[in-house]
Amino acid sequence: MDARRTVLRVGGQHWATSTAAIERVLTRRPGVLTVEANAVAQTATVSYDAEVTSVADLAGWVEACGYHCSGRSVPDHVCDAMAEPAPAGHAHAVSPHEAMGHGGHHGGGSMADMVRDMRNRFLLAALLSVPVTLYSMIGRDILGFTAPAPFGLRDDVLMLLLSLPVVFYSAWIFFDGAYRALRARTLDMMVLVAVAVGTGWLYSVLVTLTGGGEVFYEAAVVLTTFVLLGHWFEMRARGGANDAVRTLLELAPPRATVLRDGVEREVPTADVVVGDLLLIRPGAKVPVDAVVQDGESEVDESMVTGESLPVRKEPGAPVVGASINVSGTLRARATKVGEDTALAQIVAMVQEAQNSKAPGQRLADRAAFWLVLVALVGGTATFLVWWLAGAGVPAALLFAITVVVITCPDALGLATPTAIMVGTGLGAGRGVLFKNATALEASARVDTVVLDKTGTLTTGTPEVTDVVVAPGADEAEVLALAAAVERESEHPLARAVVRRAEDAGVRRLSATGFRSVAGHGATAVVDGRRVVVGNRRLMAAEGVAVGDLAADRARLADAGRTAVLLAVDGRAVAVIALADAARPTAAPAVAALHGLGVEVVMLTGDNEATARRIAAQLGIDTVVAEVLPGDKAEKVAELQRAGRRVAMVGDGVNDAPALATADVGIAIGAGTDVAIETADVVLMRSDPLDVPTALTVGRGTLRKMRQNLGWAIGYNAVALPIAAGVFEPSFGLSLSPEIAALSMSGSSVIVAVNALLLKRLRLPANAATTALDVRPAADRRSIEHAGTTAHHHREDGA
Repeated sequence: MDARRTVLRVGGQHWATSTAAIERVLTRRPGVLTVEANAVAQTATVSYDAEVTSVADLAGWVEACGYHCSGRSVPDHVCDAMAEPAPAGHAHAVSPHEAMGHGGHHGGGSMADMVRDMRNRFLLAALLSVPVTLYSMIGRDILGFTAPAPFGLRDDVLMLLLSLPVVFYSAWIFFDGAYRALRARTLDMMVLVAVAVGTGWLYSVLVTLTGGGEVFYEAAVVLTTFVLLGHWFEMRARGGANDAVRTLLELAPPRATVLRDGVEREVPTADVVVGDLLLIRPGAKVPVDAVVQDGESEVDESMVTGESLPVRKEPGAPVVGASINVSGTLRARATKVGEDTALAQIVAMVQEAQNSKAPGQRLADRAAFWLVLVALVGGTATFLVWWLAGAGVPAALLFAITVVVITCPDALGLATPTAIMVGTGLGAGRGVLFKNATALEASARVDTVVLDKTGTLTTGTPEVTDVVVAPGADEAEVLALAAAVERESEHPLARAVVRRAEDAGVRRLSATGFRSVAGHGATAVVDGRRVVVGNRRLMAAEGVAVGDLAADRARLADAGRTAVLLAVDGRAVAVIALADAARPTAAPAVAALHGLGVEVVMLTGDNEATARRIAAQLGIDTVVAEVLPGDKAEKVAELQRAGRRVAMVGDGVNDAPALATADVGIAIGAGTDVAIETADVVLMRSDPLDVPTALTVGRGTLRKMRQNLGWAIGYNAVALPIAAGVFEPSFGLSLSPEIAALSMSGSSVIVAVNALLLKRLRLPANAATTALDVRPAADRRSIEHAGTTAHHHREDGA
């Protein structure tokens, strides 16, 4: 089986419950594995077997069930390739304007078109509802309207004529949607509204044609008006929930400048191919992912990675599509285009997360189906009870219609998808990518965060922390000699010594006769002097007496630092101490987690002393050190068996099993592909401060989901008996269909607006961090076990 996943734009989902029809139709098709539709985003995530079906087939099936499908939901200049080619008239890449709600397919394929269409339907219904109401019993008996109907028509005939445009245009989306839902063998809100409007109107038409009797065209017309009004406002509100994806789609430039055969050409970004040489001038956006070939500049990557500081770029450095070239001109070779670019993958990940269903949403979807059934059965029962009680057919029918209308489950269907969309969008704006709604909900329940040390809490790059020189030795001279030897080595510790010497501005010396001693150090001749840099074993082999420096070496080693000895012409002259540096935001991240009431555990393969030093520096509660890579997952499982809900944060291949075991796996964005693939949440900025951000977003989203579900369920529980007239005999408390429609629509608006208030959530301070770590994975992990494994300059106590 060739399992694939795609995100389709599915326009025409006017109500939250419309998703059920799409999901039921597609899941019955051959080759379709799972379907998750989202009425708020007007998209659907489909998993399918490419050996059995295709995106073109999926699009055709969507359109066959009455919805507009415009193909993969990524604009052509972000993703120029779909899973496979699709024939004209079916799935195609969405244009930028269409993707952002400005396109124009009939029926409003985009949310903007749907809002406009809903407004037009409402305005016509509102205009005609005025004369219909005036010529109704309400106008005559309550409002005192006495003008005769024009052209000698009876009042009921005039109301019938005026109601025709409302029923066959304004309200037609209800009947069309009900037909689609019933054909898909499901029940949704469209069925309820269609039953309510259709029953009242058809009964009135029957009375008009048979002559005489009470009609209530005004109930059908005003009911349509209020339902359309409420959902016009609701759709405008939930349109704001998709700001994150809309912003991402606006990032990619539509055109790129390429150099082909030495000639400068401007082409659509979709026409850029791997290997093209791009010309990126100051102020221009990088069209696709590429590697700099020539030129130097600062590049602003904040719109993609969340980094707040521009990143220095020079030949050999990667640049990310949609980032902005700030200063110099760059020539860069395209490495990833279309759906392979970082931006396209981010868009796809956010869309799939927004379309995914949290456990609570699946329950709400099932509840919505049964609520529609309850409304239909309840409406029928209400009619029969009032009719048998002698209320008469018109009065009993009005009670029944009110029950059907007020029980519409649209608020229930909107309760969690809108909150999930806002939550995932809020996270994406800070470079926190939730892969699905389950991860978003699970992050809200985390009470223990396990953090890998190297590459997560620390930069993964060693730094010189101390230089202790013997009496009579000069520190500048010592650094110059050490750097001359270490320039010949590629080891991370050697590079750290060289950086320290360059930062100190010492004179640059040259080495000859360089010899590396594996696991011990290196030797060379510098300015005619024999220089030895390494551990005690190397010193012993070279016949060097460490002398008084032994105590300094032991002190530094006990503090968790790697101690390197330096000897010149057979005399030990210095101890250089190195340690992995903590990320600038690691300590604030730990403090923010404590503020959330979360226990912080550091898990590392380093020795106890090194781990304790970092933990004390960052204020971490618990340290688990000297853990073998294969045992990390077991340590996470131990915490889970103790009743903890665990989030694991890591960046290496050896973190992948632990990420998979944890309740929530969080991958640092600079980590390996394996770690990112295994994780539930990806932190694009490689910033530990985004861990409390992820938990805060999760908690805020779950809180909104619970509030919305509580409101939707509570509203129906209170409104249903009132609508059925249970309190009318005793207290005179009842509702008309029109008020019921306004109440039902208002409930949906409240749910949508409440979810949008999540955008006001206070997140941990967005401190400036280092640029996205783009070093090779091997370099990032080269000192992963610096505390437990003997290597180039390791002082292992020999």
